Amino acid sequence: MKTVIFACVHNAGRSQMAAAWLRALGHPARVTVVSAGTEPGPHVHPVVVDAMREVGIDVADAQPQKLTDALVAKTDYLITMGCGEACPVAPPHVVRLDWPLEDPKGKPVERVREIRDDVRARVVALIAENGW
Repeated sequence: MKTVIFACVHNAGRSQMAAAWLRALGHPARVTVVSAGTEPGPHVHPVVVDAMREVGIDVADAQPQKLTDALVAKTDYLITMGCGEACPVAPPHVVRLDWPLEDPKGKPVERVREIRDDVRARVVALIAENGW
């Protein structure tokens, strides 16, 4: 069983989409998913909730949480999405990847759909690479 953390700044868009996709498409006996942010917002962006509902995934009840060193220390993969210098340094055992994804906050739903689909493609590739 591997643990993956998807991290962005507010934990209200990109990282929530990625976590939801991995939960939906990955094998639950092979991978555990966490989503967190360096400066968590109060809720998932409504446009992200709408875009994910369009594909049958509900993230309305997802709660943004703080990305901490303790959380990172217990993970196998840390996948960051634009948190820059605020992202914690991962211990040597953690595979660190950065996905340069645009923040969906304030974007029209058409652009959020494109971001959502890009996130899905990256998650599908991650699943294939790791047999999850």
